[in-house]
Amino acid sequence: MFAQFRRRSYELEHLDKGDYTDEEYEGCIVELQRVNRYLGDARAMRRSVLAEIEREGLREFSLLDVGAGSGELLRIAALWAVETGREARLVGLELNERSARAIMEESEDFSSISAVRGDALRVPFADNAFDYSMCSLFTHHLREAQVVRVLSEMARVARRRIFVIDLHRHWLAYYLYTTVGHLFLHNRLIREDGALSILRSFRPAELRELAASTPLREISVERRFPFRLVLSANAG
Repeated sequence: MFAQFRRRSYELEHLDKGDYTDEEYEGCIVELQRVNRYLGDARAMRRSVLAEIEREGLREFSLLDVGAGSGELLRIAALWAVETGREARLVGLELNERSARAIMEESEDFSSISAVRGDALRVPFADNAFDYSMCSLFTHHLREAQVVRVLSEMARVARRRIFVIDLHRHWLAYYLYTTVGHLFLHNRLIREDGALSILRSFRPAELRELAASTPLREISVERRFPFRLVLSANAG
């Protein structure tokens, strides 16, 4: 029963294979935003990235979100910056053209947000271009060598710290998602990819070991409710 949780799955998700319709993708984005809002990613960012900025007393900051999707977390950061009287420069990096377009379309109310199309394995920015870099629900899509490369690139472009928010590969998370979760999920991509994402994700020691293979320093991996991991580290 628990054997499938001992090692990561490398089975590709629909979003990785591209075997979906435009309507399914649009529905996925809408439902994914709702899931992330209530199941921990926004909360994890507030308690990690935004808490760090507040602790440091920064009145201005820049943040790169690698694999930003539709930019939901960027908009949360932008709203927080407005509410706390801070100046922000927020950039979403997306390889997917449709997602990069969605960032701008859905962020019209925030002049602090911009989107750039590019590869996370070769981030198209100079060294130390941002105060912080982050990614959310992204690393589980990658092989281990790719994760190391992405973390190294995130460290290269960040002056201060990097943050990685992703799923915790845990049997309870999987069975809750595939039973209770399916009562509220309607989009095929969310239902099927979500369960597979848990199987493709990491355990804390695995994520820490990958980070240790990069220039990152003072690496920390914390568990956050519900079934999220947050890796943070000094950029170097």
